[in-house]
Amino acid sequence: MALQHARSTDVVSVRPLGAALASASTCAILKAAQLEVIRAIVPAGKELRQHATPGELTIQCLEGEVELHTAAGASLLRAGELVHLQAHAPHSLRGLTDASLLLTLCLAPG
Repeated sequence: MALQHARSTDVVSVRPLGAALASASTCAILKAAQLEVIRAIVPAGKELRQHATPGELTIQCLEGEVELHTAAGASLLRAGELVHLQAHAPHSLRGLTDASLLLTLCLAPG
């Protein structure tokens, strides 16, 4: 079965998952011509290896805590905090506690 993405004008909840976080999985919320939005689940102790995106990226921590590693060093992201990364910026993430992140990717870099 194909994954159903939100369509233009659909209202989508990105509230913290609370107790459901432990059993949640990463999922794409929407994918459009220029934009992709993903809810990423990063369990405590899990590391997302270094990678880069072709376009700009924002990472918003919805709940929990993650450590973000970039060329500038390590940064702690907590619930309610957001970071912007330039296109092609190498980065990795490590869950300090179970965390839910909202990733917004530019798919059509200028």
